[in-house]
Amino acid sequence: MVSTRSLMDLDRAHTLLTNKTTDFKSSKCNEVYQQKLIESQSLNSEWKRIMVFKGSTKSIRFVDELRQEMAAISDNKSKQAPYRSIPKAEMIVLDAPGLMDDYYVNIMSWGKNNVLAVGLGPTLYLWNSVDQSIHKLFHVREEDIWPTSITWSEEARTLAVGYTCSNLQLWDAESSKLVSSLSLFLYRIRALRRLLQSIHHVSVYLQIRSLQGHSGRIASTAWNGHILTSGSRDNSIINHDIRARNHLASCIKKHSDEVCGLKWSNEGDRLASGGSEKQLYIWEASKMSSSKFLHRFTDHCAAVKALAWCPYQHNVLASGGGWNDRCIRIWNTQKGICIHSIETKAQISGLEWNRYQKEILSSHGYSTGEDQNKLCLWKYPSMTKVGEFGNHEPRIINLCQSPDGVTVVLAVADETLWFWDVFGPPYDWNFNGFGSSRSFLFEEFSDKIVIASEQQFTTC
Repeated sequence: MVSTRSLMDLDRAHTLLTNKTTDFKSSKCNEVYQQKLIESQSLNSEWKRIMVFKGSTKSIRFVDELRQEMAAISDNKSKQAPYRSIPKAEMIVLDAPGLMDDYYVNIMSWGKNNVLAVGLGPTLYLWNSVDQSIHKLFHVREEDIWPTSITWSEEARTLAVGYTCSNLQLWDAESSKLVSSLSLFLYRIRALRRLLQSIHHVSVYLQIRSLQGHSGRIASTAWNGHILTSGSRDNSIINHDIRARNHLASCIKKHSDEVCGLKWSNEGDRLASGGSEKQLYIWEASKMSSSKFLHRFTDHCAAVKALAWCPYQHNVLASGGGWNDRCIRIWNTQKGICIHSIETKAQISGLEWNRYQKEILSSHGYSTGEDQNKLCLWKYPSMTKVGEFGNHEPRIINLCQSPDGVTVVLAVADETLWFWDVFGPPYDWNFNGFGSSRSFLFEEFSDKIVIASEQQFTTC
């Protein structure tokens, strides 16, 4: 006789053959209860048949189908993206007295030398993220003159500083290679630097050049190799060739209001410029001398300050609008089209791409509702919100990313700097001397270089 396989209870048979028989000898258990328990578990073949030779198709057990469904569910779970953890607390908070509450300025830059440059009123400080040393670079004595744009060069050898007075200065951090006409001057600077370092054993930063050309405050700067691009309240964009004595390479006047956002593409072939007049321009590096733009986008309804080029799609640009716009827009700069637009319900003050995953981070300021003063993480290219965190009381003014792409720092209007580990694996930084919550970052001692922390104050 051949049994009907589909009606066989193979699972129960396997259990009876492989499991040890449970011996219920406890006098505390009622015999009737034990019997019912055995029946309900279907472990006794006296009531349940294992070999079935005939039967109705209605009683077929869909064991194989159930197994297939469970396998499919398990397979789907294995294919799902791993859970994206959102930081629940900041890494460190630093006091930054004198920080400007001005949406249109860009007063932070984190260079490849692991030094964060930040302008606090008329003073510019340098914070080393490796040894936590703090240097006071300079203090402007003139009234109503302070840094409004700060940008490290690509190799972090030169720091560009734009001012409210329309002046643009270059500060030498290491041994910058400039034009031959300045060779004697630079030789003397380097000799002086070596002398000071041998005496004080500190890093020395010296002003090496001042660039003229603008007639209004400089709110934005961007580097592209030896070209330094600056945007001003006089509505102009100037390309400075820092190798040449006559540094003015080209001057563009297409914006009708302050140029508050500048960003060169990763390849250096295109420049994005955003203005307070709500317009976004895309320029080709090879054609900037003719003032002919590649694209002009007018979709934003407020100032365009936040700009970020995608690190894995060289033609993709993200832009963020001000309070009357509140939108993140993703652009294909090759075709000149907007491929995505997201309403964030809050002013956008900064954008940074994740170099390790396809994500973009936005920082926010004023809002018409409760979605303000936060950091929001978005999945790309769907632009679905992954999460939000960092609900600050005042608005976020500036956002910038660490050289390793893991940490971001926020300049908040309550005169604080907040550090968050957002991207990639946790980075093991040793913040000895700063405590777990808040530390004083800058101390006013004198016009000399100052190294400061909570535990030690050394004037050089």
